[in-house]
Amino acid sequence: MDEIKKRLGRPPKSRQDDIVESGHDTGANGSATNKATAPQGTVSPRRKIAPPEQTNAESYYYLKQMQAKTPMVVVLQDGERIRGIIEWYDKHCLKVNRVKEPNILLPKHSIKYLYKQEEEPRVRRARSSSRDESPSEPEAKHQA
Repeated sequence: MDEIKKRLGRPPKSRQDDIVESGHDTGANGSATNKATAPQGTVSPRRKIAPPEQTNAESYYYLKQMQAKTPMVVVLQDGERIRGIIEWYDKHCLKVNRVKEPNILLPKHSIKYLYKQEEEPRVRRARSSSRDESPSEPEAKHQA
């Protein structure tokens, strides 16, 4: 095999190249040892495979909300809240349809976070303070 590689102009592989490619080293007795179990300093272990760059979780979430036409609240970096339904998205933008307001195209880098509008906390309004300031008529008559 080395002769063929020489004829083709390729240098023959050394024993070290075989170890790197296969990940195994044959010991003196001919038994194979894995590089991961080999003593440190002899051969470096293989690198772990990097996780995928994209898990598609973001795409799945957007598609699910778009299909259900879920009313969403998008909170921007400056704190402004945009309410509407996600109509379209791509790598850099979201298009939100709003009720009684023009549709808006939001760059993703300006979005702080988003959530479903139904999960929005309900704010209880304080009852009017006019009751607290003046006593009601029946109580005024009772006091006189």
